Amino acid sequence: MKLAQVIQPPQGAEVQNGVATIKGFEWIFRNIVTVILYAAALVLFIMLIIGGFSYITSGGDPKKAEAAKNTLTYAIGGMVLLALAFLILLFIQVFTGAPVTVFRVTIP
Repeated sequence: MKLAQVIQPPQGAEVQNGVATIKGFEWIFRNIVTVILYAAALVLFIMLIIGGFSYITSGGDPKKAEAAKNTLTYAIGGMVLLALAFLILLFIQVFTGAPVTVFRVTIP
């Protein structure tokens, strides 16, 4: 099982005659965004687990319970924010027709 699937560019897409081209940035950027999104999802999941465990083991201490609730709130808020950011990009793409979810390097 892979945590992040790094996409390999097609053969010859970023190298011409042994020299790297600007088109290689498309693949680098895509891979960086993929790794960041998977890392953010993993961190938010770990925050949920830690917050839940802290809440369960707070033992009735109001300060510990409040800290655990804050951790859970921030983790859920982060998940909502991550999903909302992508949905806003899709909304813009559907209504304007501009491919904002695809990173392309165009050379005039």
